[in-house]
Order: sequence, then structure tokens, then C-alpha cells
Amino acid sequence: MEIKRIETDFLLIGSGISALNFALRVSDKGNVLILTKKKRTDATTNYAQGGIASVFDKEDSFESHKEDTLRVGCGLSEEESVDVMVREGPSRIRDIIQWGVEFTRDESSDLELWKEGGHSHRRIVHAGDFTGREVEKSLISAVKSYPNIRIFEHHLAYELIIIDNSCYGVYALDVSTGEIIQVISKVTFLATGGAGQVYQHTSNPNVATGDGVALAYNGGCRIVDMEFFQFHPTTLYTAEPQEKQFLISEAVRGEGARLYDRDGHRFMEGIHPRMELAPRDVVARACDAVLKKRGDDFVYLDISFKDKNEIKSKFPNIYKECLKHSIDMTKGPIPVVPAAHYMCGGVYTDTYGRTDVRGLLSAGEVTFTGVHGANRLASNSLLEALVFSARASEVAPDWMVEGSPPEHLLGNVRRRSTIEESVLAVHTKREIKQTMWNYVGIVRRDYLLNRAKRRFELYKEEIEELYRNSCLSEDIIELRSLITVAYLITLSALKRKESRGLHYNKDHPEMDSNFKRHTILKKEG
Repeated sequence: MEIKRIETDFLLIGSGISALNFALRVSDKGNVLILTKKKRTDATTNYAQGGIASVFDKEDSFESHKEDTLRVGCGLSEEESVDVMVREGPSRIRDIIQWGVEFTRDESSDLELWKEGGHSHRRIVHAGDFTGREVEKSLISAVKSYPNIRIFEHHLAYELIIIDNSCYGVYALDVSTGEIIQVISKVTFLATGGAGQVYQHTSNPNVATGDGVALAYNGGCRIVDMEFFQFHPTTLYTAEPQEKQFLISEAVRGEGARLYDRDGHRFMEGIHPRMELAPRDVVARACDAVLKKRGDDFVYLDISFKDKNEIKSKFPNIYKECLKHSIDMTKGPIPVVPAAHYMCGGVYTDTYGRTDVRGLLSAGEVTFTGVHGANRLASNSLLEALVFSARASEVAPDWMVEGSPPEHLLGNVRRRSTIEESVLAVHTKREIKQTMWNYVGIVRRDYLLNRAKRRFELYKEEIEELYRNSCLSEDIIELRSLITVAYLITLSALKRKESRGLHYNKDHPEMDSNFKRHTILKKEG
């Protein structure tokens, strides 16, 4: 079977804030091709509500932002990376304002700053309560003005082309036509976002299947600290199952919202001095404990005691979404439930986005930069993506590979997939997500982790056989990504015999200085 071959200078996998920021910065250095597996706006960035944390208040300081980040990271954040992020953050935000991003301003036309959990100052730059949507829309618009930047929608990258530890591009599936394409590039930039879909309940869109981690792991890169997966404590509870839970932003609690159980008890009292503004891992575990103890499906988040017009003005998107489910947040509480939200570990990079493989750069949620440590401070995610994608663009010309790889084909593109294979993929995906939620979730135990590991080892073997011997399809490629990520999270969690940040194990409930180190996994061979 003949495979179409395309060549470009810069190949970007993903279409969120990292990829778009990188594309705009390298557009004067060569041709740019962006592959995105769905539509160009179907990126995790688009769903970020809260905002971007950065120092703009004269009462705030870089040292304060750095201290907050390090404190929440529970001793595992890399100080150099954090310092780079907080100091370069304001300049990168000003850059995207120049590219058309419109943030909310106060009466003096200064940036309006929100305060969120874990922050000691107001420093959340935002565009109402749909910051991600505004950033994505504006950067897409800016990209469209460059004729040498192309975007291929519905193209799913499934294999890096790596020869002698150098990356020459990817193989990708055109999901619309079933056609396989070989994209040859001098620099490949991995910006695929997170992996929340590995869990049964998640705030992530359905594109967040961990493709980038799977690509990099199978390509020989180090994967670091996958046990630290952040669960957002407050997503909208609905009686009908949702592929993606609607996020009730941290900023709602930042503006004073309180958490109650169904009997009206404010359960964060006595758990943490900041109560609802405690770090997310603390709040998520508290919600989880209430639900398990009482057997309830949700807890309540209440901000209805605030002025009605103020609520509607600050949170128009959340207000509108709640009304769709007959919930008026100005008159009563919102039913909420924790859900998988953010992957703090990922593909190892240095502070310029360089991976272990020549020609392969990466930034955003898919990476481990060392910024987040054992827990991510609220609204540091878009900031990290902006800062490190910009730094990656600086070194990209010097990270290029020379020449082209020899033409070679993969052996699994020769026949159509069967209905049975597609059904098997869908069922297995559901089983992986449920196992992750039940055994590798907010609260863990060794015997549950070992149980998950045994199941995933069997799944990995079966899925790899399916991947190698069937025609490629979106379901099968995503299934392979999900099992890879599920296995890496579980294995990492088993290796950490303590509780730290987002990783809480009842069999090892205390923090242990012997484990004040990173969990590093690399594929054999």
C-alpha cells in the first residue's frame, strides 16, 4: 500500500496554546504544518475557564508566585523551571495580547486579576470565565494570517519516525479518509495536551487520550512522575453520564463559594486553614471522603449568597451551563463531583522543551518540565504552556535533524478493520477507564494498584497485537494510547511508597523523605 509523503520544516502535533504559540514564533523560520486529530479548536486549552497565573499586581512579586508554586508542589518542583516560568510569564502574556487575545479589564483598564486556591495574591489574568476559548480563538485567528502555516484537521499521529535517536516526523492517519500519511520534518513539536480520558470521570475533552505520552514513550523518551494526576474537586454533576464533565472553575471558590454535604455541613472547616481555597488535592480528597462515607453522588458548591448580578457578570458561561440543567446558581447550590483534570507528569524536557530525542521538542500538559512537582498550582498550566513553548521556539533552529530518513512502511495498513475489532476497542476503552477510576483514582491502595497493573499488562499485550495486525483506526490508535498511559500511571504509583501531593496511598499515608525524588520510566530497548 502506497503512503502519501509530505515534507515540512516544522511539524506540530496538537492545536492548543503551546502549538499555536510555537507556530507563530517559528513562522519566519520555515514552513509550518499543524496536525490536529479533531477540529483545530478541539484542544484542552479551549476548555480552560479560570485563567493564566502571572504577576501583574504591584503588591505581588515573582518570589511570592514562586513560593506558592513550590509549596503546592510538595518538594518535587524544580526550582529553576519554576523561576523561569514566573519571571517570563508577564512578557509572554503581553505577547498574546499583541496577537489579539482580549482579557477582562477593570474600571482603570488594567488587567482584572482573580484569586484562586493556593495563591497568596490576586494574579489570575482571565477573559471572563472562558479564558481558554478566548486564547484559542485569538491565536487561531493570528495563525490564519500566515500563509506558510497549514493546519490539517482530523489527522491523528500514531508513530514517531525515529532513527538513531533522531526524530524525522510522524506517521499519521487521516481519520476522514482512512489514508496513511508520512510527514517528514526537520523539527517535530509535541503539544498534544493531557490524558484525562484515561479516567471514567474527567473534565477533559474526548481528544485528551494521552497520545503524546504514548508517542514519546514508544519512541524512547523518558516519562516522569505520572503518578501525579490532578483531580479537579468541582465539576458539574448530572444524572446522565457525560464523556466530559463540565468544569466549575476554581475562580468560583476564589470569589467565596462554599462546599457543603447534602445535610448542609460545611465540611472543609477543620480540614485546611484555607478551607475551600486549599490546594486542589486537599479539596478533592475531602469531597471524595464525603461521597464515600455517605454514599452520595455529589456535594454542593454554593455561591448564591453573593449578589445575583455579580455572579452572572463574573461567571456567564458557568451560569448559562447550569441553567441548561435547571440549576440557577444565583438562587441555590450547584451539585458537584471531583473528576480527573490535569496530568502533572509527562514527557521529560529541559527548560527549552528539548526531549531525549534529537529533533523532538515538546511543551504544555504533555510534558514534565518540573514546574508542578507533586501538585499543580491553579492556573499555572496555561502559563507553563506559553513560557516553555516560546523557549522551545528559540532553540528549534539548532535542534533540527539533517537529511531525510529512508522510506519504509509499517506492516499494519493493509486491510480494513472489522466490526468486531471496533467493538472490542470500544469495550476495552471503557474497561480501562473504569479500572483507573476504581483502582488508581483519588485515593489509592497497594493491592488495588497491583490489581490494576495485572489487568493492564494483559490489556497491553492484547491491544499491541490488535494494533500490529489490524487496519489502523482512530479507536485502535487511541486505545493504544490509553493503555500506555494507564499502565505508566499505575506503575509510577506503585513505585512511590508514600503519600505526596496528588498521590495519596492509604497504605503509606505519610510523606517520606526517601521518596523526595522523581519517578522515571523508559521503555526497554
